[in-house]
Amino acid sequence: MGRAAAAALLLALSALAAPAAELVMYRRDGCPYCVRFEREVAPIYPKTREGALAPLRLVQLPSGGVRDGGLKEPVIATPTFVLVEGGREIGRITGYLNDDMFWGLLGQLLAGMNRPVEARKP
Repeated sequence: MGRAAAAALLLALSALAAPAAELVMYRRDGCPYCVRFEREVAPIYPKTREGALAPLRLVQLPSGGVRDGGLKEPVIATPTFVLVEGGREIGRITGYLNDDMFWGLLGQLLAGMNRPVEARKP
C-alpha cells in the first residue's frame, strides 16, 4: 500500500473512531455548583465510558445566556449540560446536585442517542 493510500485509510479510521457527540457544560465563574462538578466529576469524566461516547467541553456562559440554532431552548442557568450530536441538542441536564444524580441523568441522555434520529424528534 502506498503512503497516500495509507494516509487516507488512517484518516478514514480516525474519523470513524471520533465521537459523534459531546457533552457541553455551560458554566460561570463563581458558580458553586460548577465548582463542585469540576471537583467531583470532571477529573474522572474522560476516563469513563460516558466520556468516550460524549467528551466534555466547558463553555463560559455569557451574560444573557446562549440562544443557538442547535439548542432546543436557550441556556440561561449554570451549570447546564447539553448533549449535542451532529450539532443538535439531544437533551440536557440543568443544575448539579451530586455525582450520583448526574451519572443517572447522563445515562438516560446517552441511552437516547441509541434510538434512531426519527424517534428522537418531538
